[in-house]
Amino acid sequence: MDPMLNIATRAARAAGDYIVRQLDRVDTLKITPKGRNDFVSEVDRKAEDEIVNILRKAYPTHGFLGEEGGRHGGPRAEYTWVIDPLDGTTNFLHGFPQFAVSIALLFKGKLECGVIYDPVRQELFTAKRGGGAALNSRRLRVTRQNGFKGALLGTGFPFKDQRHNDAYFAMFRELMKDTAGIRRAGSAALDLAWVACGRLDGFWEIGLMPWDLAAGVLLIQEAGGIVTDFENGDKFLETGNVLTANPRLHALMEEAIRPHVTDALRYTPPVSENPV
Repeated sequence: MDPMLNIATRAARAAGDYIVRQLDRVDTLKITPKGRNDFVSEVDRKAEDEIVNILRKAYPTHGFLGEEGGRHGGPRAEYTWVIDPLDGTTNFLHGFPQFAVSIALLFKGKLECGVIYDPVRQELFTAKRGGGAALNSRRLRVTRQNGFKGALLGTGFPFKDQRHNDAYFAMFRELMKDTAGIRRAGSAALDLAWVACGRLDGFWEIGLMPWDLAAGVLLIQEAGGIVTDFENGDKFLETGNVLTANPRLHALMEEAIRPHVTDALRYTPPVSENPV
């Protein structure tokens, strides 16, 4: 395994093992609201500390962008680790077993490697740019689903920022008409990993953050899928809007949602606002 991917795997497993050990004491955890329907627990913070300590020991000159710790280690660093220590915090706090650790590495702004670890199922998703994607060392490919009939899609509701509800539910109505179903499980990182491994045929969501997306995006790309923003471009890390599937299904999904993409959803933040 690539040395950087190996270190990321070690960090993800360490954080995941810590998270699972805390499941029996959820009712005693200190929980702090971060915003509307958005919470952080002491488990999130300690899991991120565990990850950063392992990565920093191996790569002291690298930068870090974490959901809880923000950016540190130098914004001009060629290498930046993008970390979500517990994607699916609300699920975790309710004992709903759908959450994961997500770690990705950017080199000069390009995704270099990614790890998503589901500590409940002990499933390790890994990807290396140009080296493919794997689940517990088994090579991954996205599905060959070529139409909506029989397709199973994933999504995430824009519950933190509800300004785009009308646009989102218009997309939802359009996509649900002919599919086998739409699932909303509450962890974008795992949703993306499940597209990469074929459990979901496609996925879309509004307003994600880079740490939600980075590792999963690389997994899908290395598994043969297409990942774009809502304008069929590559600004998903900046806009937080993501649409992904195999090439044929992606084209159909993009065509279906296109009439419902508002000017607000086309907005790309200026550089000073972009987190990566």
